[in-house]
Amino acid sequence: MGCQCSKLTPCCWDSQFKAAVLEAPDVENEISEVDQLPTFREFTLEQLKNATSGFAVENIVSEHGEKAPNVVYRGKLKNHRRIAVKRFNRMAWPDSRQFMEEASAVGQLRNNRLANLLGFFCEGDERLLVAEYMPNETLAKHLFHWESQPMKWAMRLRVVFYLAQALEYCTNKGRVLYHDLNAYRVLFDEVIICFLAISYFFIEFLQDGNPRLSTFGLMKNSRDGKSYSTNLAFTPPEYLRTGRVTPESVIYSFGTLLLDLLSGKHIPPSHALDLIRDRNLKMLTDSCLEGQFSDNDGTELVRLASRCLQYEPRERPNPKSLVVALTPLQKETEVPSHVLMGIPNNVSFTPLSPVGEACSRGDLTAIHEILENLGYKDDEGVVNELSFQMWTDQMQETLNSKKKGDAAFRQKDFKEVIECYTQFIDVGTMVSPTIFARRSLCYLINDMPQEALNDAMQAQVISPVWHIASYLQATALAALRMENESQTALKEGASLEAKRSSVAGKR
Repeated sequence: MGCQCSKLTPCCWDSQFKAAVLEAPDVENEISEVDQLPTFREFTLEQLKNATSGFAVENIVSEHGEKAPNVVYRGKLKNHRRIAVKRFNRMAWPDSRQFMEEASAVGQLRNNRLANLLGFFCEGDERLLVAEYMPNETLAKHLFHWESQPMKWAMRLRVVFYLAQALEYCTNKGRVLYHDLNAYRVLFDEVIICFLAISYFFIEFLQDGNPRLSTFGLMKNSRDGKSYSTNLAFTPPEYLRTGRVTPESVIYSFGTLLLDLLSGKHIPPSHALDLIRDRNLKMLTDSCLEGQFSDNDGTELVRLASRCLQYEPRERPNPKSLVVALTPLQKETEVPSHVLMGIPNNVSFTPLSPVGEACSRGDLTAIHEILENLGYKDDEGVVNELSFQMWTDQMQETLNSKKKGDAAFRQKDFKEVIECYTQFIDVGTMVSPTIFARRSLCYLINDMPQEALNDAMQAQVISPVWHIASYLQATALAALRMENESQTALKEGASLEAKRSSVAGKR
């Protein structure tokens, strides 16, 4: 039944407005450098609760540079995509329409220099933003609080170059303002690897631990705190005069980041400019960088920082000119970011097992042979339990469905398998991860990858540490063209299988 309320009531207005938000022009296809990124959408509260384990305290992260009361949680969706969920306090966005407008506008951006927005939830007092999760912490962590090694000069130059590219992209797309640009807003993405396990191992890095700009700062602040930190020493002078953020204010903040990267400290611009005027660059430069760059490169970066920090906004460069100025300064461009940063890639050069290899390359014939040979060994007593249930007619009929499905699986009559195993599953009195795994394969063979993914996930619900369930999820996700998620599932399957082998070896 349709809604019976007046057109002016919030119920209908919100649903109509959300539809307009989600039907906004989708620019995803314009951006060739971003692959496998879903269209911006509305999530349900239940989906985000499940992804974050009910907004559990242990899932709170500080990597996205957000401070209380607006908290960011890490989470994982059912399709294995890792997400960051920003949950605002109830007064941050009292106007739901403004929140959805802003979320939609930022959500249309798609670029690999951004931690892109994936969606939102807006209902009642809840205001939630969903973004790509960046697991390798913030620039502030790597620059000011490093543990194993200081950030190298080449990586510092790459950070500001990528950041300038992010600002140029946003400006070209009409998002010229960024609120409180600082070292906590620069994040580092995951090191994602593509395995091509045939007779030997190939590796392709799909993500390298590259710096990205958080999209949360692109949202126009409603009551979400101040646009700049309370430390006035780092605030653009025009903001102090007017309380308004301008495109030139963003460039001023970019200048403070240049100083951060040059000095390795959060140094006030006024002090830095005094050192520059006195030509005391040695006091301004991080001692950890000694011998890593030429005087010309150092001078050029200082000159660029000075231009960004000009008191008069009109004398500051724009994002495009920042990109032009930083391009010739780039060093070691062939070296991946994760290598320069010392971020471990967790790559094992041990070939995948036969089942992992078959699933990684989508060899459905090989997967069928492996599942057939495996039988019901991994059902942990389910088959034995079935024999005790045979005394009822209903159970006998259920077992007959299973036996017919097993015979059809041997004979490769995959449509018959789906029908018989569905009859067995629908009774609901017995569970078998193997049957879900087999039906998952049959769905794949019949070009039904979403159904295959659902069954592979159900197999893992029944048997959480079963590696084959993860491997089949990887195959289904690849068929759905979700390569990043497929590689994550493949890696999880390999990890579960390795743990299983380790336990077996100790017995």
